[in-house]
Amino acid sequence: MPVTNPTPLPRLTLARAPLTREVVAVDEYGQTRVVSIPAERDLTVYVDKRELVTLMTLGAHPEWLVLGYLLNQRLVDSVDDIESVTVDWDVGAAAVTTRRGIERIEERTARRVVTTGCGQGSVFGGLMDQIDRIALPASASLLQSQLYRIVNAIRVKESTYKSAGSVHACALFVGDQLQLFVEDVGRHNAVDTIAGWVSLQHDLPAGEKVFYTTGRLTSEMVIKSAQMGVALVVSRSGITQMGHHIAERVGLCAIGRATHTRFLCYTHPHRLVLDDVPAAPAKASEAA
Repeated sequence: MPVTNPTPLPRLTLARAPLTREVVAVDEYGQTRVVSIPAERDLTVYVDKRELVTLMTLGAHPEWLVLGYLLNQRLVDSVDDIESVTVDWDVGAAAVTTRRGIERIEERTARRVVTTGCGQGSVFGGLMDQIDRIALPASASLLQSQLYRIVNAIRVKESTYKSAGSVHACALFVGDQLQLFVEDVGRHNAVDTIAGWVSLQHDLPAGEKVFYTTGRLTSEMVIKSAQMGVALVVSRSGITQMGHHIAERVGLCAIGRATHTRFLCYTHPHRLVLDDVPAAPAKASEAA
């Protein structure tokens, strides 16, 4: 039987830009200081020469960001639909060439929903209509001890946030092993970048994928995580009502307020195996 050649991965540029810039500020003592701030910039995405959207981003991995955006908006089914992504920071543009075009692109991008994401993220309205098609692995689970190691790995990570602040971070783990850490001005950009990277991987290690974000677990974050096949999501922050509703609906375990050894498991707690329960604090009467 002849061997069929697989569709080649998209051709990607490796455009990079500085993540921070230095500015002069005056502190509480009236002293002038040079400080770092995030280098936010605009990136206008063109698909087959048609302007689609402008993303505000740090620009750490713009090609992955564009890929993830197209995938998470369900404008393409897989990276096989993309021939190339060319980013040029001199003009602030990303040119996407597809292999067969995007069917009904005008109709599918006509309705937008502005999300609660930092930087005013948006999703195309039809995205919400597709959540019932998501099927997460029934057996996916995470040990409590692994959760603690994930939280600690983020805590000790060198980051733009530590040097400049004003950014969100997202990360992908397999078990408690960090695979990719991304920062951007909005958490929606960071998760799109991770989704773009995941779409290019064919050799992720075996184990359960866990998504981490420093931002709130909004409906957008839950949907995008589930679309990557991730059944376990961890946040340093909390969860919104819509995020909670969708997590319950698709079978996703949403864990929030995760700092040190504290957390709240909001949905599907059967996916979290409690193997490292801390000692309960002593009551005031007992302490006396």
